[in-house]
Amino acid sequence: MSNIPETGRTPRVQTRLVVIQVLVFSLLLTLGGRLWYLQIRNGKEYADEAKSNNIQQVVTPAVRGSILDARGVPLADNETRLVVSASRTELMKMKDDGKAVLTRLAGVLNMKPEDVANKIRLCDSKTPKPCWNGSPYQPIPVTDEATVQQALTIRESTEDFPGITAELTAVRRYPAPGKARTAQVLGYLSPVTDDEITKAKDTDSPFLRSDQVGRSGIERTYDKELRGKAGVTRYEVDNLGRVMGQTKSDPGVAGSTLVTSIDARVQAVAEYELAQAMKTVRGETDKITGRKYEADSGAVVVMETKTGRVVAMASQPDYDPNVWIGGISAKDYAALTSKKSNYPLLNRGIQGQAPAGSIFKVISASAAVRAGYDFNDKYNCSASYSLGSRSFANFESQGHGPITLGEALKYSCNTVFYALGHKEWQKDGGITANKDSKDWFYVTARDFGLGSETGVDLPNEVKGRIPDRQWKQAFWEANKDGWCKQGKKGGSYVEQIAYENCLEGNQLKAYDSINFAIGQGDVLVTPIQMATIYAAISNGGTLYDPSVGKAVISPDGKQVREIEPKAHGKLPVDAKTIRDLDKGLRSVVEPGGTAAWRFGGWPQDKIPMRAKTGTAQVYGKQTTSWLATYTDDFTIVMTISQGGTGSGASGPAVRNIYDALYGLDDAGNQNLKRALLPGPQKTLPKVNADGTIDAPTIKAYDPKSQLVDPAERNGAAPPPLAGTPANRRD
Repeated sequence: MSNIPETGRTPRVQTRLVVIQVLVFSLLLTLGGRLWYLQIRNGKEYADEAKSNNIQQVVTPAVRGSILDARGVPLADNETRLVVSASRTELMKMKDDGKAVLTRLAGVLNMKPEDVANKIRLCDSKTPKPCWNGSPYQPIPVTDEATVQQALTIRESTEDFPGITAELTAVRRYPAPGKARTAQVLGYLSPVTDDEITKAKDTDSPFLRSDQVGRSGIERTYDKELRGKAGVTRYEVDNLGRVMGQTKSDPGVAGSTLVTSIDARVQAVAEYELAQAMKTVRGETDKITGRKYEADSGAVVVMETKTGRVVAMASQPDYDPNVWIGGISAKDYAALTSKKSNYPLLNRGIQGQAPAGSIFKVISASAAVRAGYDFNDKYNCSASYSLGSRSFANFESQGHGPITLGEALKYSCNTVFYALGHKEWQKDGGITANKDSKDWFYVTARDFGLGSETGVDLPNEVKGRIPDRQWKQAFWEANKDGWCKQGKKGGSYVEQIAYENCLEGNQLKAYDSINFAIGQGDVLVTPIQMATIYAAISNGGTLYDPSVGKAVISPDGKQVREIEPKAHGKLPVDAKTIRDLDKGLRSVVEPGGTAAWRFGGWPQDKIPMRAKTGTAQVYGKQTTSWLATYTDDFTIVMTISQGGTGSGASGPAVRNIYDALYGLDDAGNQNLKRALLPGPQKTLPKVNADGTIDAPTIKAYDPKSQLVDPAERNGAAPPPLAGTPANRRD
């Protein structure tokens, strides 16, 4: 028997029992509370989630709507192809991450194993193309060019190709009717990303993981209308994945059809003539540098004068938009994004920037009128204009004596505008602006729409640049440190310029305003901006938003929503000034004008032509060619970087486009049977009862079939008019 008293042990045992009881009751209470929370408080939510775990979705992508030209010719549509896809999720479950399966697949598709593997790797900042930038949970296309035999091999040996599918799928196609690629205007597609899915989740146009979305051009602008709505079929499955039945399904809706204002025939002509003009000028020698012209890029815009609708827009260098279909290769992607190829993805019609040269003079003439100068007074067109020890030469150092502003446009007299720009700079206080300074030349440029987007319905339009006092100050503040670090007094030309900019780069100097008056210096414009301005002069002063989209037609053809032209402003001059400008521009194509040698034989009495030539100087490069023209119906602006003179490089191409539009030969005779578009297209394509649209067939543009001498179509210039030098700079 123990010698320890029983009374000495009882309190400790009782204490332990109480602690154990408290712990047990606490655990039971916690467990009960958690069960209440799961089963009662959030029971419905978790039940719904558990139920959804047994629902599997099968997504059928919507057929993307077609993009048509103004007459119904498809610029982008769809075709059925055999697409072989790989489920990355399934492959990653395998011990070798699916390497063996992909190797077997490569053998069937006659591809290299590494090329197949690259197709399904995920894109990130370090992964080069090709790679997959869509959701990793959806099937990833490996090829969209599989043969029937390849597809049968895969489908008949499913045990050898787990996670691989081969199915007929509607694939985007860019048919290039009449060889009109329209690449930068159309844009391209690529898979939706997880970030885009998240952002669009609560909008009226959410994405599914299978969606392809527009990345540029009108594919992007009108993506919502074109994309449609994918069909979703839901199946109830058990925990082993066996289908137990079909639940609620959402039927798919095809995308709408977009009718554009583009005319595929005119687009083909514009693309050909721009490329031909660049090719021709590369064979000519620049008398300034002694080198062949580089003609490294260019653009042309053809616009309806009275609506702002874009009939054609070509950009060089260009590319085949079909390279994006089925995933772009590393070689093709490098070619589209490299400096060597000069970035073909850029739409230089809306993204190409350069000094305007003399086509800017319509703005300077308008600024002079706003500042109080009479358009028809006489202004001295001297051979040069002096500013201190510096001399600013006129074209070929040629003077014309006292002339009107209209004649200054005709002869493209620089010195008239030098003097006006300088006088207004002085009136405004020179380097130190007066409190009441008007800055008419800079304000007028902005009122004409420069330095701002035109509102064209294409993404990523650039604004250009108007280097006024405010811009000079902001630019100096942003670059001062770099200039001060690089600058050196008495150093090289670049070092000396940096030194001067460091000290006084924020000051608007006299030579800044002198250069600005002829569209030189730091001013930058785009072809679409200048086309909008010249169209406004033609139509009486309305600045339209340039537009490519013309109408959206529902898949069944029963609903048609027309996209009406919109205006964003008026020219800041009165009707008389617009008439004076128009008269001056008309004289540019008449005897003695700088563009006359390119428009010999033009039927001026039947189809009045107006034009302005421009040759812009860019530091370190050859001159940029500009030619801005219009009739009562159309406005055409062309530019060629490092292409030489306005009339010399761009003149023949612009003339050929007009000849094709109106059906003209070099003698000015018109044949309406050959005319592609003698007037703007006013009607929409015919929609049939079943929703289909009649599409006329077109032939590729063949300059030899036109009414002019083929030698001239290949770049040979007609003889210059008497007194008009063939090598003139403007």
